[in-house]
Amino acid sequence: MISQFGGFKYVGKPLPRVDSYPKVTGVAEYAGDIELPGMLYAKLLLSPYPHAKIVSINVEKAKRCPGVVGVAVGEDFPFRVGLYVNDRYILAYKKVRWAGEPVAAVVAESLEQAEEAVELIDVNYEPLPAVLDVREALKPGAPLVHEELGEYAHSPAFRPIPGTNIANKFTLRKGDVEKGFRESDVIIENEFSMPQVSHTQLETHVTIGQYLPDGNVKIWTSAQSPFTVRHILSVSLGIPEHKISVYVPYVGGAFGGKAGINFEPLVVMLSKIVGGKPVKLELTREEQFTTAPVRQGMYAKVKTGVKRSGEIMAEKLFYVYDAGAYADYGVNIGRAAGYSCTGPYYVPNVEADSLTVYTNHPWGTAFRGFGHFEFLWAIERQMDIVANELGIDPVEFRLKNALLPGLTTPTGEVLRQDAGRIDECIKAVASAIGWGKKSENITGKPRGKGIAALWKAPAMPPNASSSAIIKFNEDGTAELLLGITEIGQGSETALAQIAAEELGIPLEKIKVVPFRHTDVSPYSWQTVASRGLFMDGKAVQMAARDAKNQILEIAAQVLRVQKDDLVLENERVFVKGRPEVGLELRQIVNGYTYPNGNVVGGPVIGRGFYSASRLTYLDPETGQGLPALKWTFGAHAVEVEVDPDTGMVKVLKLVSAFDIGKAINPLTVKSQIYGGAVQSMSLGLYEGYVYDENGRLLNYNLTDYKIARARDIPVEHEAIIIENPQLDGPFGARGIGELSMLSVEAAIANALYDAVGIVLKDLPINAERIWRAIEAKKQKRVVEVIS
Repeated sequence: MISQFGGFKYVGKPLPRVDSYPKVTGVAEYAGDIELPGMLYAKLLLSPYPHAKIVSINVEKAKRCPGVVGVAVGEDFPFRVGLYVNDRYILAYKKVRWAGEPVAAVVAESLEQAEEAVELIDVNYEPLPAVLDVREALKPGAPLVHEELGEYAHSPAFRPIPGTNIANKFTLRKGDVEKGFRESDVIIENEFSMPQVSHTQLETHVTIGQYLPDGNVKIWTSAQSPFTVRHILSVSLGIPEHKISVYVPYVGGAFGGKAGINFEPLVVMLSKIVGGKPVKLELTREEQFTTAPVRQGMYAKVKTGVKRSGEIMAEKLFYVYDAGAYADYGVNIGRAAGYSCTGPYYVPNVEADSLTVYTNHPWGTAFRGFGHFEFLWAIERQMDIVANELGIDPVEFRLKNALLPGLTTPTGEVLRQDAGRIDECIKAVASAIGWGKKSENITGKPRGKGIAALWKAPAMPPNASSSAIIKFNEDGTAELLLGITEIGQGSETALAQIAAEELGIPLEKIKVVPFRHTDVSPYSWQTVASRGLFMDGKAVQMAARDAKNQILEIAAQVLRVQKDDLVLENERVFVKGRPEVGLELRQIVNGYTYPNGNVVGGPVIGRGFYSASRLTYLDPETGQGLPALKWTFGAHAVEVEVDPDTGMVKVLKLVSAFDIGKAINPLTVKSQIYGGAVQSMSLGLYEGYVYDENGRLLNYNLTDYKIARARDIPVEHEAIIIENPQLDGPFGARGIGELSMLSVEAAIANALYDAVGIVLKDLPINAERIWRAIEAKKQKRVVEVIS
C-alpha cells in the first residue's frame, strides 16, 4: 500500500550517502589508521588446546627481547568481565576454554618485536576433556566449561544453571500444547543444525587503550556501542564512567561482532602495566577467525501438529545455541529466539525451550539477525516439509497460518494493526518469482523455486533509549550529533534526511559529526537490533522539533505574531500567507539582534530522546509479556538450478520483500536488502567453522573459509519495499538492517526440494552435501525397486 506519510522533500528520496566521499577517497579515519605519540603494540599468545589447565607460564625469554616493554599473563588480571554474565577473563586464568583463547600478551615498541617475543613464551598445559557439541554438553557428567558458574554475577533477566553447561534457559508456554497435538491430524518432528560462523568484516578488531597515571582512561576502538564499552569497563575495573573516554572513528563493518565488550579491557590494562602509554592491538585475519567472537552454532528440534486442512494447532520447539567458551550476547540471543520462536505464524499452542550452552568452541556473540537466522532455518524448512506432507502449496500453507494484526504472538502480545503485513510480503515475492509457473530452461539442469518468510523484533531491555542533539552555526547550517555508530548501514544519511525534513533546510547544509565519543556524543544504548532508524530516528525527529520550536519562538517575538502563524521553510521563517514578512534562518539561530544591539533568544540547540515504550519484562516461567518495540516482516523467494552430478547450485533469481513502514531512503534500504540477502545466501551455501577431532579450527583463513564471491551473486535480485506505516515510527518507518539476511538459506533449501526432491536439514548446504543427498535418494530408489 502507499504510505499515508507522503509529500516530503527529503524523506522517501533515494539520496546519496553523506559519508560516501570520505570513504571512497580514503579520507575516512579508521581505528587502524590512528597513530599516537609513544604508542606501543601488543601481540597475543593463543592457546593450542580447547580445554586445559595452565600448569605454568615462563615469560622470562620474552621479557629480555629487544623492544619489549611489558608482558602479561592471566594472573596479572584475575578479574572477570561480561555483558550479561561475568564469566570471561581478559587473559586465560588457571585454564583455557577454547583453542585460540589469549593466554599471554606482549607489549613492545614495534609490532615485529612483539611478534618475535610472544613466540618465546613457554606454557605448560594439562589437557582436559573438551565438550565440542551442544548435545554432548547437555548430557549428565559432561565436562564443565565453567565449574564456578554459580559464583558469577549476572543480569537478573537470565538464568544460568550451576553444575551444568547451561548459561541460560528461556522458557515459553502458550496455550495447551498437548491438547493441540491431540486435536492435530498430522504430527511431524524434525531436527536441524548449523555450525558457528565468522562475521568476516572487512576490518578486523582494532583497539587502542591508554590508562593514564591520573586514573583517566582513553580508548580508540572499532566498536558498535561506545557507551556499553564505557559502562562495562567502569563496572569491571572499578573506574567511574566520567573518567573513561571511548572514541569510535569510522568502522569497517561489524555485523554484531563489535557490539559488546571485546578487547578493550585488555588493552587498557596492558597500558597500565607499561606506565600509561597507549597500546594498540590489531588482529590479523587469522586471529580474527580464531580468537575473536563468532556467531553461535545451533541445534533445533521442531515438532508441529496440523489439521489436514492446513491449520497449525501446536508446536513444541527446542533450540540449543552454542555459546562457546563465554556467554557474552549468547544468553540474550537464545532469549530473543525463544520469544520469536514460531516465526511469523499464528500458533495457538506453543511450548518452547531455548538454551544457551557453553562448549569449548570460540565464544559466540551477536551476529546480524541475533539468533533469528538460526531458528528461522528450522522453522522455514519445517513449514515446507509439513506443507509437502499435507499436499498443500507452501505459499498457501504460509498464508493460511500467517500472523496478522489482531492475532497473538508466542508471548501473548496482540499484534497491532500498524505492525506490518507478512501476507503482503509473501504474496509479493511469490508473484515476482512466478510461483507455480515453469521458467524457460536452456541448460537442461533441474530447476526449482522456494520461498521462506521471516520476522524480527529488536532484542533490547525495556529501558533502552537513544538521544540526539542538533546545533546551529552562525551561517544557519546545522550539525547533527548522534550516539548511534555508523558501521556501514547508512544510518547517518537517513537520520540527516529526517532532520532536514523536520527543519526545512537543505540536506547538504546538515553536517553529521562523523565520530562517536562518549565525552561529547549524546547517549544511545547500542547500535544493534535494527533499532537505529526507529529509536535514533525518533530522537532526531524530537531534537529537530525542539530546535524548530525555539526558532519559531524567537521569530514570533521579532515579527510580533503568534508562533502558530509562522512557517519554517527553505532556510527562512515567514508569516503564513505573507512570505515577504519573515527572517532568514541565520538571523535567528544564535538569537536575533536588533539594530540597536538588543538580543532576543540565544543559540538554538535542539535536544531529543526516545525511550522504548510499552515493553515489559517476560514472565520467567511462561515467557509471556510484551518484549517487542516493533515487529518487521519480510519474505524471500528464489529460483535455483542444480547440477546433480556435482551438487553445484546456482541461485538464478532472488526476490526480497519487506514491510518497513516507510523507506526514509529507498537507495540505502535496497542496498541493505541486496547485501543482507547475499550474506544470507553465503551463510547458507558455503560458510561454517570446521574443527578437527581435538577442537582446533581448521579453516581459519579466507582460503579455507568459503564465502560467496561476485560470481555467486544472483544476476537477478529484486527488492520490493512495502509500506504499511508504523504510526509511532519516524515518518512511519521500521528498521531493516538485520531482516534482509534472514531466511534466504531456507528458501534455497526449499527450492532444492522442488528441483531434485532432497530434504536438507543441516547447514551449510554446500555442493558436497547436496550431491550426497541426491546420491542417497538415488540409492533409496534402487532399494525400493529391488524390494
